[in-house]
Amino acid sequence: MMKYSKIVLAGGNGYLGHVLAKHFSPITDEIVILSRKAQPAKGNIKTMVWDGKTAGEWASALQNADMLVNLCGKNVNCRYTPKNKEEIIQSRLQPTALLGEVIQQMENPPKLWINVTSATIYRHAEDRYQDEVHGEMGTGFSVEVCKAWENCFFESNTPKTRKVALRMGIVLGKADGAFPRLLNLVKVGMGGKQGNGQQYVSWVHEQDAALSIEWLLQNEEINGIINCTAPNSVKNHVLMHQIRKTFGISFGLPAPAWLLAIGAKIIGTETELILKSRWVKPTILLNGGFEFKYPTIDCAVKDILK
Repeated sequence: MMKYSKIVLAGGNGYLGHVLAKHFSPITDEIVILSRKAQPAKGNIKTMVWDGKTAGEWASALQNADMLVNLCGKNVNCRYTPKNKEEIIQSRLQPTALLGEVIQQMENPPKLWINVTSATIYRHAEDRYQDEVHGEMGTGFSVEVCKAWENCFFESNTPKTRKVALRMGIVLGKADGAFPRLLNLVKVGMGGKQGNGQQYVSWVHEQDAALSIEWLLQNEEINGIINCTAPNSVKNHVLMHQIRKTFGISFGLPAPAWLLAIGAKIIGTETELILKSRWVKPTILLNGGFEFKYPTIDCAVKDILK
């Protein structure tokens, strides 16, 4: 097993940050989380305070790091008001630009910098999968955010640091993220298809998300844009059926698009997050020999609910 000296997680206090810290902690001497709030150290995981806008003491954490993973960004699970739109954009662009400036000036910068972006950058696709080679960009606010974010990332001049924009699908796990919310719908009898149920969901089990990042750290010849989704996207109605079946509930009321629009308004989110068809394939991971522990939705859901 490989052993690493230091891994830095910028904005690592959220769900995926916890998954990565837990995964890398046994195989890394030191894990540093850059966060807006101070927190006590837990074993070899320590927190350094930063604001994501200005350089400071935290920059020393990047010296000689094996890897920096940037997880910064306001949650898109909100209404797209002008204020929220601006916060969504700036919470991604500002920390990315800042990290680029700091790394550019370093003598011994991180060997690898992964920016976790989103697979939603591709168009609504029900006709064929989208991958890093033949994928087509979509339109709309969330796509424009992803484009600006990746441009900001790749524009920074960091010749000593390998860079990967990791287009992440919906991460599924027990503790947080999308899965507990979908399970709650199933529990209250609302776990039917959403919309017409034909839209594809590009997902990835949390363990495969962590393992693929470790794989990228080991495979030093790979850089650029990488999709991080399970190889088998599923239609929404299949996903909901699988959760119901595994949990042991036979029936779930469907939620038509008009009802979702009302519900989204009430809970302060956008229907696009549910109704857009994301059919994304991780061609570079597959061609490179990465083996998914949970390649299909049935084995993933069984593991999460066991």
